Amino acid sequence: MARRGLIVGKFYPPHRGHKFLIDSGRAQVDHLSVIICQKPHEQPPGELRAAWLREIHPDVNVLLIDDVYDEQDSKIWAENSIRWLGFVPDVVFTSEDYGDRFAHHLGCEHVQIDKARTIVPVSGTKVRSAPLQCWEFLEPPVRAWYAKRVCLIGAESTGKTTLAQALSAHYQTVWVPEFGREYSERKLAETGGYDFTSEEFTHIAQTQCEREDEAARKANKILVCDTDAFATSIWHRRYLLERSPAVEAIVAAHRRPDLYLLTDVNTPFEQDGTRDGEAIRGWMHATFVEELTAQQRPFQLLSGSREERLANAITMIDALVQYEER
Repeated sequence: MARRGLIVGKFYPPHRGHKFLIDSGRAQVDHLSVIICQKPHEQPPGELRAAWLREIHPDVNVLLIDDVYDEQDSKIWAENSIRWLGFVPDVVFTSEDYGDRFAHHLGCEHVQIDKARTIVPVSGTKVRSAPLQCWEFLEPPVRAWYAKRVCLIGAESTGKTTLAQALSAHYQTVWVPEFGREYSERKLAETGGYDFTSEEFTHIAQTQCEREDEAARKANKILVCDTDAFATSIWHRRYLLERSPAVEAIVAAHRRPDLYLLTDVNTPFEQDGTRDGEAIRGWMHATFVEELTAQQRPFQLLSGSREERLANAITMIDALVQYEER
C-alpha cells in the first residue's frame, strides 16, 4: 500500500530549510502533502507561497488553508488536517517539538528532521528581517520577490543603458535591457518610421514586466532595469499625446522598483540612427519628475559625467542595500 506523508507549516517564506524538510519527507513516502497556513496581510501572501512551493516541489500536493486556529491545539490541527486531506496520513514530518503531540492526535508516525537547524541554518523570521543576508538559502522564485529592483529612466541619449551595464558589472548581477528599444529598432527597420499604435505600447509594457520578473530570479540581490512599464506609459504620451489606461493598468499591477535613478538631460545627444527625441528631452525629463513625484515613486537624480553618475548611483544603491541588511 502506498505510504502517505504530511507536512504542515507557514513557509513564511519558503527557504532551503523547508526544502530540506520536504525533500527528506518526500524521499520516505510515495505521496507527500504540504499544508500551508496563511493569515491576512502576510507578505509574501499565502497564495504566492503556495505557488512557489508547487514550482519548487512539483511532485508534492500543496494545500493552502486560512490559519484561524490555536497554534498550541494539536488535536484541532490534527482533526482539521484529516478533513483537509480526506485521509489519515501514515507519517507526519516536522522540525518542531509539537510533532509528537500532533502525530498522536493524527494517529500516525512522527519523523523529526533537523530540529536544531544545523543542516540548513536559517529560519523564516530571519529571512523576513534580512532577506539579502539569507540569499544563499532562497530558491529563484523567492529571490525574485526579495531582490532589490533599481530602475534607470530618463529621456533619450542620457546614458541609461551604459549605466545599467556598468552597475550590473559592479554588483555582479543581471540587468534587464529595454524591450521598447528592441521593438522600436525592429519597427524602424521594417516600416521606416515610428507610427505606433496604443496596443503596441501595451505589448511593450507587458513584455518589459515579464522580462523583469524573469531576470529577478537570476539576480544577485540587486536587479538593474533599463526602464520599466512606468517609463513606457510616459513614452505612450510622448508619441500618442495621451495617456493609455491599458498601459497604466499594467504599471499599477506590477511590482514597483525600490529605487528609480533618473538621468538628467545635461549630456550631449548622440544620434545612433534610431533616435528622434532630441527636441523634447526637456519635456520628457520634466514629465518623469512630475509623474514620479505624483505617484510617490522613490527616485534620485543622476547628474555629472559618466564616471560621476556611476559613482553616485553606486552610493545610492549601497545605501538601499545597507538599510536592508542592517
